[in-house]
Amino acid sequence: MSKRDYYDILEVPKSASSDEIKKAYRKMAIKFHPDKNPGDKAAEEKFKEAAEAYEVLSNPEKKQRYDQYGHAGVGGNAGFGGGNGGGFGGMNMDDIFSQFGDIFGGHFGGGGFGGSRGGRRVNRGSNLRVKVKMTLEEIANGVEKKIKVNKYVACKPCNGSGAKNGSAHSTCSTCKGSGQVSRVTNTILGAMQTTSTCPACGGDGKTITDKCPSCHGDGIVREEEVISINIPAGVAEGMQLSVSGKGNMGARGGVPGDLIVAIEEVEHELLKRDGMHLFYDHYISYSDAALGTQIEVPTVDGKAKIKIEPGTQSGKVLRLKAKGLPDVNSYSRGDILVNINVWTPQSLTKEEKKILEGLKDAENFKPNPGKNQKSFFERMKQYFD
Repeated sequence: MSKRDYYDILEVPKSASSDEIKKAYRKMAIKFHPDKNPGDKAAEEKFKEAAEAYEVLSNPEKKQRYDQYGHAGVGGNAGFGGGNGGGFGGMNMDDIFSQFGDIFGGHFGGGGFGGSRGGRRVNRGSNLRVKVKMTLEEIANGVEKKIKVNKYVACKPCNGSGAKNGSAHSTCSTCKGSGQVSRVTNTILGAMQTTSTCPACGGDGKTITDKCPSCHGDGIVREEEVISINIPAGVAEGMQLSVSGKGNMGARGGVPGDLIVAIEEVEHELLKRDGMHLFYDHYISYSDAALGTQIEVPTVDGKAKIKIEPGTQSGKVLRLKAKGLPDVNSYSRGDILVNINVWTPQSLTKEEKKILEGLKDAENFKPNPGKNQKSFFERMKQYFD
C-alpha cells in the first residue's frame, strides 16, 4: 500500500511556510482528534497520518530530505516508534501527544485522551443542560438569572479523591501508574501499536484501597447548587449559552463539565418579535383617523406617545426608531413598527346610520388614494431596505 504525499495529507502546497504547515496540521488534528471522534478508527488513522506528515514537514532537515527523495528520504515512518517500514509502523498516541500536545491550544486540554499530556486520563464531568425562560423586557436589557440545579460535585470528606481520608491509594499494577495499556499487533503492514485506557483503574493510574464511605469511591456526590448566570441582551429563542466549569464534576479528582443554557422566550402579550424588530397592531376610530389624534403604544421600557396625522389611512406603518431589541453580536438596535388599523363599526344605531348616509356622497368621503399612496408591499419594503 503506497503512502500518501505529506503535503496532500495536510492540504498545503510545497511552498507553504512553517506557520502555514503548523496551522494546517492543527486544523487536521482538531478535526480527527480521538476525543472528538470516540471509537472512530478511520478518524484515528487520519489523526496519526496528519501527525506523521507534520513531524516531517515541521523539521527543516527532514523536510529537505523528503522534498528531494520522498518517503525514502525519511525512512518511511517519520520517527514514531520505529516500525517496520509500512503503514504507520509503531506510531502510538502517547508519542503524538507528548511531542505535539501543545499545538491544540486548549481545545482538548493540551493532549492525551481526556486531556493529560502524560497519558494519564483526566476524568471530565458531563455537561448539564437547562432551559431559562426570558421575557421580552429581560431580553431587551439583559439579566442575571439564578437557577437551582441538582448536579455532581466533589465529595467533601475525601476532597474528591474517592479514598477514605484522601490518601488510601496504590499504584495500578496493570498499567504501572500510566493510566493506559498498549498492545502490539503484527499485521501485513508491520507492527501496529494501539493504546487504550487501562481497564483496571479506568485511566487514573492508581487504585483505591479504602473507599470513601460518603461517595463509595467515586469522588463525587449529588448536591443542589444555585448558579448565577449573566445573560446578555438580545438573545433569542433556541440560543444556547455555555457557562464553563458549572456542569457535573468529574469522578476522582476530575474536572467539571459545562452548563449549557438554552433560551426559551416568553411570548409578549402585545408585541410580536421578528429578529431585532418588534411589531404592534393599534386600532383607532374612524373619526380619529379623519381628525388626527395622539396614541400610546407599548415598548420594552414602558410606553411611547405617537401623533396620528389627520387623514391617516388604515395600514399606515409608523416607525419608532431604535426602540426594538439590541443585536446580541453588535451595538445596533431594532425598531418598533406600529401598524395603524382604522376600526369600522360593526353595528350602528339609527342616528349613526342617518349621519353616515348623509356623508357617504360627500366629495371628501369618496376614496381617492392618488399616485402618492404607496401599496402595502412598498410601505413594508421601505422599512427593511
